[in-house]
Amino acid sequence: MILTSSGIQKEFDKLQNEDTWLNLGEGVLKIVAILVIANIIVRIGKVAIHNIFKIRNMSPLNTTERREDTLSKLLDSVLSYVVYFIALMMVLSVLGIDVKALIAGAGVVGLAVGFGAQSLVKDIISGFFIIFEDQFSVGDHIRIGLFEGNVETIGLRTTKIKSWTGEVHILPNGSITQVTNFSLNNSIAIVDIAISYGEDIEKAEKVIEEALKTMPSHYEELTKAPELLGIQTMGPTEIVLRVIAETLPMKQSGVSRAIRKDIKLLLDENGIKAPNPRLVMYPSGSEQSK
Repeated sequence: MILTSSGIQKEFDKLQNEDTWLNLGEGVLKIVAILVIANIIVRIGKVAIHNIFKIRNMSPLNTTERREDTLSKLLDSVLSYVVYFIALMMVLSVLGIDVKALIAGAGVVGLAVGFGAQSLVKDIISGFFIIFEDQFSVGDHIRIGLFEGNVETIGLRTTKIKSWTGEVHILPNGSITQVTNFSLNNSIAIVDIAISYGEDIEKAEKVIEEALKTMPSHYEELTKAPELLGIQTMGPTEIVLRVIAETLPMKQSGVSRAIRKDIKLLLDENGIKAPNPRLVMYPSGSEQSK
């Protein structure tokens, strides 16, 4: 486009026109006001959502805390998307863009793109059913294929899992076909205690059973007193006694270490020794012939 001298003069006159700058300033103020109000609405909406779930948690008909956390974060995301989309449409309208025509054109383009976005639709539908069926929630420890960790967020399209070493795995919901959830039921801690063959087995069992009765008062992760099953195996140098304990979900590792330490100290106090390693040497063939 080539501007003539008269065209340049008209543009220059527009820049010197007071109404032009007033309209420009008014448009900028409207855009700033729209963005500020949208931000305030999102903040107030998120506070309201969390307060509603707090009230639900105090009612006798509340659902599980893990499900409430998942739904509240999902509603936060939906609220942000809706409010900022409306704000974007209002900003475009202030800039003089025909929003109705834009939406109509986007609908036609969206219909064409939709045929090539089947994976996106699959992710959204899968995410809806994951949340609706409460397959897992934020904070649960799950395993999906090769990935295992705690659920950070659940969206309609993706799920984020954080492993215990810090990596965050982002998985499309449509790819989630099998899930192992470790947080739904209580866990079982298994503790094997080895003692020497020369020790009194009945005394050892009695000492361990007395200690197990007092452990629920020391460890809140235990749901009930641990149980001594008895002799598990008899090895070359030791007898192994097995103890099992029911714990809260995913607390079995820490409880196992604590029980093992307490029983070891108690056995030492009662003079019950652990087996010592032994080295057995067999004579060679030449020595046997002599």
